[in-house]
Amino acid sequence: MSPVAAGTRTWLTEADCDLDVFRSLVEQRTDPADHPSAERIEQNVPLYDSDRLRALAATAEGRRDVQSELVGALLDGPGIVVLKNAFPDAAVVDRASDAFRALIEEERAGGTARGDHFAKPGANDRVWNALDKVAVRAPEVFADYYANDVLELVSEAWLGPAYQVTSQVNVVNPGGAAQSVHRDYHLGFLTQAQAAAYPAHVHRLSPTLTLQGAVAHCDMPVESGPTLYLPHSQKFEPGYLAWRLPRFVEYFEASHVQLPLEQGDAVFFNPALFHAAGHNRSAGIRRMANLLQVSSAFGRAMERVDREAMANALFPVLLRRKSEGVSEDWLRRVVAATAEGYPFPTTPALDPPVAGLAPPSQADMLAQAVAQGWDPERLRQELRAAAERRQS
Repeated sequence: MSPVAAGTRTWLTEADCDLDVFRSLVEQRTDPADHPSAERIEQNVPLYDSDRLRALAATAEGRRDVQSELVGALLDGPGIVVLKNAFPDAAVVDRASDAFRALIEEERAGGTARGDHFAKPGANDRVWNALDKVAVRAPEVFADYYANDVLELVSEAWLGPAYQVTSQVNVVNPGGAAQSVHRDYHLGFLTQAQAAAYPAHVHRLSPTLTLQGAVAHCDMPVESGPTLYLPHSQKFEPGYLAWRLPRFVEYFEASHVQLPLEQGDAVFFNPALFHAAGHNRSAGIRRMANLLQVSSAFGRAMERVDREAMANALFPVLLRRKSEGVSEDWLRRVVAATAEGYPFPTTPALDPPVAGLAPPSQADMLAQAVAQGWDPERLRQELRAAAERRQS
């Protein structure tokens, strides 16, 4: 390995991928004292009861304490947290599952079904751009699902405000083989040569721009192949160059952990964590997960999402739910999952700042429309005009 200390190198190469150094990181034990709000540590992973987190985060100070603990786990700890019962209403999850299955059947019938990044085509059923597809086709289902407070709690902890949600549904059928081990977006989607072209500080920055998550849409015993993880592997600086190397693949296959999940549980992890979907060895479990990729306002998501169409589709639902008495927090969470929260890039000559350093974002506009009870046609026109102002 290079004699230069990790964190001070300018460039990384495969020569920096020292398996002994990697092992010294991933073979450490997760200290329960670092995760006082967790129910327990299982296979080096802290498991949290979501209702307890909700109670602890009920005050501003408590919320910050919980978020600090989650950040510590994702950054300097094992790189992964399991949030038990994050989606406590089974009916909400079931309705979303029904919407996902309808999309899978629609795409299969239309010949547009797609494969996976890290598994052979046909092994899984995958719905890309599931976020906007569900929002437009089933806005009521979308609103109930993405109003989830735990999703907001952990996304805001890792990324700060104005985060953006995208979703890909993944169904691993009985017999579906495991994925190959990998890291994730951004650098994880590059070739070895492309990743090496980025300086070391970008390798350190990339994971902080994205939060990976998965919501269990069915019970997932180990035989159904829930995701394989290697806790603490996100701390290995040259990991974006290491995960394809045979000696690291072999180590992952021998040393990973695998946790069973129940419907409504959620897993969130640092995208630099070594991970892979498992082999579904069950006789009849179609293992369905909603894979969440939550992006920083300062990064760009993997998928291009039609948030203008989503905002128009969700607006009548938001108005009605507001009239029925849902909380401002509920409305805020759905707006955050629906609309673009960051107003750039734009054309400042056409879209100048208003009452600040930036023009209003799409999310600002949708929130204003809900607060003021706009007519849907007014929102449609305002969103279209704002989109046109952002064109060069």
